[in-house]
Amino acid sequence: MNISEKTLQDLEFSTVLQHISAFCITGLGKERIFETKPIHSRKQLFKELHLVDEYLASFESENRIPNHGFDNITESVKRLAIENSFIETEAFLKIATTSLTVNELIKFFKKFQIQFPTFFALSQQIEFTTYIDNEIKKIIDISGEVKNSASPALKQIRRDINNIRGKIGASFSSALSKAIAAGYLDDIKETVIDNQRVLAVSAMYRRKVAGSLLGSSKSGGIVYIAPQATLAYSREYQNLVYEEKQEIVKILRALGDTIRPMVSLLKEYIEFLIHTDAVGAKAKYAVEMNAILPKIAKEKKIFFKNAYHPVLWKKNKTQKIDTVAQTITLNEKQQIIVISGPNAGGKSITLKTIGLLQIMVQSGILIPVDERSETYIFDTILTDIGDNQSIENQLSTYSYRLKNMRYFLRKCNENTLFLIDEFGTGSDPELGGALAEIFLEEFYNKQAFGIITTHYSNLKVLANELTHVTNANMQFDERTLEPLYKLFVGQAGSSFTFEVAQKNGIPFSLINKAKKRVETEKVRLDKTISKLQKERNRLQKNSDSLEKQKTKGQEHLESLQEKEQRIKDKLAGFQELYDQNQKMLALGRKTNELLNKYFQTNNKKELNVNFNKWVADEKVKHVKKNPVKPKTKSQKQKAKIVKKQLQETIKKVEKEVLEKVVEVRKEKKIEEAKIAKAKSEYIFKVNDKVRIRDSNSVGTIDKIDRKNVTINYGIFTTKTTLNKLELVQKVK
Repeated sequence: MNISEKTLQDLEFSTVLQHISAFCITGLGKERIFETKPIHSRKQLFKELHLVDEYLASFESENRIPNHGFDNITESVKRLAIENSFIETEAFLKIATTSLTVNELIKFFKKFQIQFPTFFALSQQIEFTTYIDNEIKKIIDISGEVKNSASPALKQIRRDINNIRGKIGASFSSALSKAIAAGYLDDIKETVIDNQRVLAVSAMYRRKVAGSLLGSSKSGGIVYIAPQATLAYSREYQNLVYEEKQEIVKILRALGDTIRPMVSLLKEYIEFLIHTDAVGAKAKYAVEMNAILPKIAKEKKIFFKNAYHPVLWKKNKTQKIDTVAQTITLNEKQQIIVISGPNAGGKSITLKTIGLLQIMVQSGILIPVDERSETYIFDTILTDIGDNQSIENQLSTYSYRLKNMRYFLRKCNENTLFLIDEFGTGSDPELGGALAEIFLEEFYNKQAFGIITTHYSNLKVLANELTHVTNANMQFDERTLEPLYKLFVGQAGSSFTFEVAQKNGIPFSLINKAKKRVETEKVRLDKTISKLQKERNRLQKNSDSLEKQKTKGQEHLESLQEKEQRIKDKLAGFQELYDQNQKMLALGRKTNELLNKYFQTNNKKELNVNFNKWVADEKVKHVKKNPVKPKTKSQKQKAKIVKKQLQETIKKVEKEVLEKVVEVRKEKKIEEAKIAKAKSEYIFKVNDKVRIRDSNSVGTIDKIDRKNVTINYGIFTTKTTLNKLELVQKVK
């Protein structure tokens, strides 16, 4: 695939990427979007397009893709890869969260693999493991602190730190009480300096209080003294804090050694999440643009129906301006389209729309077109758009274009799409036009697809002469000369040079002088084209009007047919209701007749006989109206076999279920016996967490005296015997 940076620049592809990047939820995702380029491998391209399409479909589904946001752990993973290195606890927690996020996505795509087949295939390339998360959570708690249980040494150090803190607090409180009693302190009594409690001593009594002077107030009236009694404890406290930090570093190094073999997997995690974020941004952009995945045709063709230029659409939307959609077709019979017409009519935008949408598709981005649209994957896309003067290389516009044409001729083949704006301009119209004709014929002979815009009449004539080249023009209102921005394929357009000049206030006398200087045949040709274009516009309006009338007539006809059907349905309902009412009346009359006869004769037996006879007659009538088709001999035999098979299956299932229940009960009894044996053989120790049988409260064993035991519940203690205890947690 050969698509140059210049082509991407000409078609404003970077602006589209900027719009998409706004939907990313991570910085790395944004970077990935800005790195987006046309995908060379067709297999990778189809995979990317299907990923975006699946993500887009999830917005309308109950099974929304879970959160895939993540912290940037790239630097942490790089550091972790270095032997004997360690990272901070927060970095380890971010790695654990990343692992958890990826695992959740893997489970989700496995569960809904029918809805997300491409995502499922992508996620299955990554190993599912909870090892990273488990190992980190074993050492570090959710607040980012290393757990006491991380090592016995850390546990002891922290226990000593708590003891020293208690001694510091007690000694300071004692010194504070003495100083208050002696009246040495200022009103504020105490304060904190360098994370240390100090006495606020009046300056006149500073020699009365034993301790270390740590500072004074701005006025000098108060001095801050750390009591002598706390200083020794403070030094011991500082030593323990240092030991704690060293032990934590040691623990984190060991954790780093544990996680280091998983560095390659962590890199896969990062890549997967970045890719998912980029795909999600493309899908969200597609929602905003109402974009879809067009059909990718195997045969060479482009059919973009109701296509919008994404950048123009977004700009017009902010300004509350409607954007006109374009429909354009390129195929074997319509290989090249030559668009002509006046400036500011939308020729260049139409050209750029086709090019940009094709680049987007080939970069794995959905495009704003009708769902019936189709396109093809081209190997090469070439563009020559805008004024490309190069002061640095001392090239004029025309020199640059000739250099570009040389590149086109070298790269152009049957799998090329080329887009050339203002073809042939920059030189003498006749000479430049003649050269442009030769270039167009070369592209045509190489069977390349393309769209060019031009004002040159000779190119319009050539387009009519070549079999698979078609003229087109941008429609203008012939009365107001305002652009309609609609492309009409099949006829060349007039440049409306003199008409537009007149509309823009150029004096009529000057326009006439200009007309006299132009060759008569050229004026006649342009006038004929202009006349034909006006006539075609008029016919187009009539055609649109007739189409609207036809549509309205069709809608009216469908409305009448719908009303007729509703009336028929109502009549059928009324008929059915009438028949039912008549039947009920007949049944009522017969019942009334039987009851009257019974009241006259008082003969219950006769009533029963007459009633049963009547019911039998009604049953015969019902059977005649709704006859039941008798079963054939083979059908009866089949039914008998099916019934027998069902009975056998039911018996087999019942037997299997019964056997399974017996087996489960047996296993349960064995397990209960094992647990009971283990509990009975366990020797209780001091500090074991236990509970008394049939009790919910959990306490700690303080003392064991033969079979008697003392349990501490924190607030109170109680005594009981060992055989009444249940173990909750062994002492470590």
